[in-house]
Amino acid sequence: MSSGTFVDRIDPFAKRSLKKKSKKSQGSSRYRTSQDVELQQLPPLKADCSSLEQEELFIRKLRQCCVSFDFMDPVSDLKGKEIKRAALNDLSTYITHGRGVLTEAVYPEIIRMISCNLFRTLPPSENPDFDPEEDDPTLEASWPHLQLVYEVFLRFLESQDFQATIGKRVIDQKFVLQLLELFDSEDPRERDFLKTVLHRIYGKFLGLRAFIRKQINNIFLRFIYETEHFNGVGELLEILGSIINGFALPLKPEHKQFLVKVLLPLHKVKCLSLYHAQLAYCIVQFLEKDPTLTEPVVRGLIKFWPKTCSQKEVMFLGEIEEILDVIEPPQFVKIQEPLFRQIAKCVSSPHFQVAERALYLWNNEYAMSLIEDNNAVIMPIMFPALYRISKEHWNQTIVGLVYNVLKTFMEMNSKLFDELTASYKAERQKEKKREKDREELWKKLHELEISRGGSNRSIRNDSTLNDSTSGTQQQQFINLQHHNNQMLNQQQQNNSAGQNIMQQSASSISSTNNSITSGLGSGSSSVNSQQGMTANTGAGVAISATK
Repeated sequence: MSSGTFVDRIDPFAKRSLKKKSKKSQGSSRYRTSQDVELQQLPPLKADCSSLEQEELFIRKLRQCCVSFDFMDPVSDLKGKEIKRAALNDLSTYITHGRGVLTEAVYPEIIRMISCNLFRTLPPSENPDFDPEEDDPTLEASWPHLQLVYEVFLRFLESQDFQATIGKRVIDQKFVLQLLELFDSEDPRERDFLKTVLHRIYGKFLGLRAFIRKQINNIFLRFIYETEHFNGVGELLEILGSIINGFALPLKPEHKQFLVKVLLPLHKVKCLSLYHAQLAYCIVQFLEKDPTLTEPVVRGLIKFWPKTCSQKEVMFLGEIEEILDVIEPPQFVKIQEPLFRQIAKCVSSPHFQVAERALYLWNNEYAMSLIEDNNAVIMPIMFPALYRISKEHWNQTIVGLVYNVLKTFMEMNSKLFDELTASYKAERQKEKKREKDREELWKKLHELEISRGGSNRSIRNDSTLNDSTSGTQQQQFINLQHHNNQMLNQQQQNNSAGQNIMQQSASSISSTNNSITSGLGSGSSSVNSQQGMTANTGAGVAISATK
């Protein structure tokens, strides 16, 4: 993986240079066309012909339409292009209005014609920096013929004469797999036809349903974890929406796993906006089928909640409201705490669109009834964020919406509202006190640093001297410091020894005085005075000797 790709994966904001918006371009996905084939005008198909003649002419026209042309050259073989266009229109009309025209021999010829025209290798995008949200797609140049081929295919599948037992011989897994690969076409017109065709095949062929779901599953997993590029995600999700709606109850474990392992991770792709509406519809369809899936779905959305993309946050909040519209009260109780903690974060967002979309949830009547029934849990979660925003948010529209929500809370439970207000103010006072204590502590530390500035300055000067002197001078300076330290240590040791001797001398003098005093007992005062003078003299001599 290149460094540029890695940066794009971790940074949701694509860094694109400003470029002039180009006109819609056309490109051909065909690199090979039929050569040296000249089409002949065939008579139109008519209902009054015999069945054998009809079938023969029908097959001849189908084979004639297998010829492909180069549409990148608009003036090449105009006659052949017009003959093929007329033949395709004739086939479509004949299948729609004819009765008994789809004989067993016709099925493989129709599928062969469809395969020759539709199945091709899709080219890479002409624009390496193609952004599907901003740039116009490259349209298929051969669309004038492709559109008619798709219409013939649809008329074939929708015909009253169509027999699935015969059709399953030619419409097999390989055919469906090639059809699914075409969903990566840049042309939205082709993807729209493919969506209808695949839905008809899913409805007609019961044996292919599990295979189709499995291949769509594989396409999504490759899109999520490998390429992050597939043009037909929205169309496939739209097909899945109707498929999910037809699931039988109870849901199979594989269907629940598809929801958790595939649909929910689709939320983390950065081009979510291209298919979010269809994805949200699929999620809601699952919840309507099985309400017990609400908790894993909501927790999954919180897990994949965008951290740095405000546009995606707004989409997530819209999806949350759609889920709240179908949620059942017992399921709401299970997810209310994590859900409203996330909503409180969104309300506190400095991006006004995110905060506004979160506050609009209080305009939903059903959501309001759920909040009112569980206000004792939700109000303590939301109140601190709402009260703070009402005082600090930069956008006055948001402040007005917050006041409306606070007013609603006060009307719901005035007693709890007063308690939360008092508790919040008390907590704010504690925070201010802690902040003041913190500032005073830092002030004292700063003063202490200033008082120690002299010694620190001398140390810094020493280090500056070490940095500025040469190697020899540095070594001499270090040796001098070492010598000074040794002299200082020796002096401290001498002082300590002198103090010990003085303490011992003073102790001996004290014991001598005590013995003299007890020996003389009742001696005259003059003798005591003389002994005291002698003791003092002895002490002086001892001190002098010590020094």
